[in-house]
Amino acid sequence: MTAEPNWETGEGLLGIDDPAEWDAAFARGERSLGTAAIGLAFNCPLQEASPRIIRAMKLPDAAQRGFAYTAAGTAARLNGELTPELYAALRAAGPGRRGIAGYAIADTMTFVPFRRLPLWLKRRAIASYLAGKWDTWRFTE
Repeated sequence: MTAEPNWETGEGLLGIDDPAEWDAAFARGERSLGTAAIGLAFNCPLQEASPRIIRAMKLPDAAQRGFAYTAAGTAARLNGELTPELYAALRAAGPGRRGIAGYAIADTMTFVPFRRLPLWLKRRAIASYLAGKWDTWRFTE
């Protein structure tokens, strides 16, 4: 990374590429850890970013937790898969449309091939597809 990230303002955190730096910031109780988790999703291998994204999903600040779920969706987009731990964290957060994990789950269903999805997410993908077909049929009559 070229510029030093500013943990107070959040500037430069989307470019963070060192998981050890994220861990040190977590230990210090820094702000913007969810934002930095998005940076890790962009710049680190999935296996290195995954445990930090999961930890960010448990932060006390609701906005930063939301960014952690955005990081999970970003990881799904970039890698075409998630770790079993990330799938479990998304499932635990609740797949409801209004839940905090809703967009991350939608991104996962969109960018991870169906054959790679866990069974619970395959069921959700099928239900979502059928609901869309039902709505199309219902409104075209």
